[in-house]
Amino acid sequence: MHIKPMAIPDVLLITPTVHQDERGFFMESFNQRQFDQALQGNIRFVQDNHSLSGLGVLRGLHYQINQPQGKLIRVLQGRIYDVMVDLRQHSATFKQWLGYELTAGSRQQLWIPPGFAHGFLALAESTETLYKTTSYYDPSSERCLDWNDQELAIEWPLAAPPVVSDKDKLGVPLAKAEFFNNDNFP
Repeated sequence: MHIKPMAIPDVLLITPTVHQDERGFFMESFNQRQFDQALQGNIRFVQDNHSLSGLGVLRGLHYQINQPQGKLIRVLQGRIYDVMVDLRQHSATFKQWLGYELTAGSRQQLWIPPGFAHGFLALAESTETLYKTTSYYDPSSERCLDWNDQELAIEWPLAAPPVVSDKDKLGVPLAKAEFFNNDNFP
């Protein structure tokens, strides 16, 4: 398993070692010891989420203000353009976004630490994503940024207007968003 820091250093790209032969392939999709060594800490996952999205579906940008979630994301089928926005007020990368294309074929994963808004655009039909979270879903603390906020100016690879849920259409611009401070973290 190879773990590489991204342009926002707390975000990690994880590329597994894949053993492939005429039978198919085998890989470790998660190894707690290697993950803890890379993060120099102890991360505990409490929930797995699995989604299916059609081509052009945009989910997000979601975050939880009272129970921030770290997320380990991978694509099981299809491909996505995955976006994260740093909402940690005391971070050197506060209000910066990062986008990366994840594909089922690459088998790569992204680690997005607590304190980020997260979303993705499905770039293929029947795109399945699986992600682990470090805290349970709490609807009362859920927030959503406007995926098309002009201040963020995220460069989504759109071929047509995206399919967005009614709830995500209510996302707020960055100028009106709640941010994380040290009190939001355990």
